[in-house]
Amino acid sequence: MAPGILNSDGSMDDQHAGTAAGRLNALDATVDTLTLLRSLPEPPIESQVCVVGAGPAGLMLAANLGRMGIKVEVIDDRADQTPVGRADGLQPKTIETFRQMRLADPLLQRGVRVYDISFWRSTADEPLHRLGREIHYPPIIDVLDPYILLVHQGMVEGIFIDDLKKRGVEVRRNTAFESYSVPENKAGPLQVNCRTNVTQDRRTILTQYLIGCDGAHSKVRKSIPDARAIGLSQPAIWGVLDGELITDFPDIWSKTLVYSQEYGSILIIPRERNMTRFYIELKANPKADKRELGQEFVMARAKKIMAPFEVDWKYIEWFGRYQIGQRVASRFCDSHLRAFLAGDASHTHSPKSAQGMNTSMHDSWNLAWKLNLSIRGLAKQALLESYEEERRKIAVDLVNFDYEHANQIAGGDAVALAENFKTNVRFISGIGAEYAESLLNRSDPQGLVMGDARPGCLLPPAKVTRYIDSNPVDIQLDIPMLGQFRIYLLMWDIQASSPFLETFCQSIASANSFISKLSASASASYAAQPRLPSPEDIYYRPERYTAVSHLFTFALLSKLNCTWIHSLYLR
Repeated sequence: MAPGILNSDGSMDDQHAGTAAGRLNALDATVDTLTLLRSLPEPPIESQVCVVGAGPAGLMLAANLGRMGIKVEVIDDRADQTPVGRADGLQPKTIETFRQMRLADPLLQRGVRVYDISFWRSTADEPLHRLGREIHYPPIIDVLDPYILLVHQGMVEGIFIDDLKKRGVEVRRNTAFESYSVPENKAGPLQVNCRTNVTQDRRTILTQYLIGCDGAHSKVRKSIPDARAIGLSQPAIWGVLDGELITDFPDIWSKTLVYSQEYGSILIIPRERNMTRFYIELKANPKADKRELGQEFVMARAKKIMAPFEVDWKYIEWFGRYQIGQRVASRFCDSHLRAFLAGDASHTHSPKSAQGMNTSMHDSWNLAWKLNLSIRGLAKQALLESYEEERRKIAVDLVNFDYEHANQIAGGDAVALAENFKTNVRFISGIGAEYAESLLNRSDPQGLVMGDARPGCLLPPAKVTRYIDSNPVDIQLDIPMLGQFRIYLLMWDIQASSPFLETFCQSIASANSFISKLSASASASYAAQPRLPSPEDIYYRPERYTAVSHLFTFALLSKLNCTWIHSLYLR
């Protein structure tokens, strides 16, 4: 027998005992080591922008920042995206924004398009009857998509999440924001303190900017000094039901307002997957316990309002109850311009005008490109100041509109509601959101600006033919969103305007021009920190739009036909 394999000094029992004890000691040591490792703080996460909240506002912000190449960290205290309920309507301008991001197709395929609105009413003397039906967005509202697109909020979130994943960005789930601090020198990174919901571990994020997209009860807003939600709550309580109906009501596929003088109002919204949403006013005793106003109560109230038509449900997917709160944050950023608010964290209102998700995402759209330029050192601090100037005005405009709109829905005055709708339809669609005069939006005292080309306003859509390949395109969609300024030169007669064009081109091509200097700085920045690519880029070829400048894209518009333009350039 080979020496050294057995211990001749002890029995087998002793050997087993010793081996077992050794294993236990080794196991104890492993457990102690794991405990020690778990007790050690995780290294801080570093990012350029930390977004709190993975709803539509937070994900729109992250998706745009990722496309621009900014390192973004998204945290959310939920385990997953929104499964049911919540917001559901995309307005025409928001649909256009998704088209600009090349994310609209899945939503257009799955959503329900609502082109009209109907009004019904019953009184003590008259049974329920239709008062009228109107086109939701008549031709005077010049939009590419003249309808509301009804899609579940979770679908919108899913589109963004997939887009972020393609660019290597994941949402950090089950992570709750707790607080943040600004360094003493004001210039170093913010320290964002978080806690994981499952293990209760603390995490630290070091970031240049913190954005609170964490909803109406925003912890980020509460952490910003003097950022208070200013406004009031309405006494009325509304119930919300999502489900598939069994009904003989004829206008179930239209957006419809039904008013009963005795029982209150219902706003009917068609939904995807053959569902219908009911917003139902609950005219209950003000002293009643809200718990009494449950799903069965709301369903019974709906049947009374809709009588004599039959209303029942195959199934209910979601039930909610809310009290309208119309509030705007006193400020949208901290005094250091390092922490910002967007979406419901900065403004709240009723859901009945389908504005919340839309306005929230356009807050983020506005903030994203400004953060990109600031982080890259391509813009002064005043650019970030313009975010609050522009978006707080829109929030105040929205709450003022919503106050009247919600009260008229509750009051059931179809004539007044229709007039309110006609007055505000441009704003409701999204194209009527207008910014006040600022550093970015200068007035025109000489009266040179004509028609709809006004500072602070969106340009109307237009169909044009792209010269290089004769493709018919939408002017507002053809140039992809890459964090660039788009400069449009409108020259109806290129030949007559050629002296100006030559002077203009020579001027901006000069190495000392403002545009050339900025473009050189942008080229250096994007070389060091490029935009995050997506697999689809191989088809869209975004580099075609950055060959001249990473900061500007130029487009020449003319009424001359392609043959004339071709002959001019071949001479």
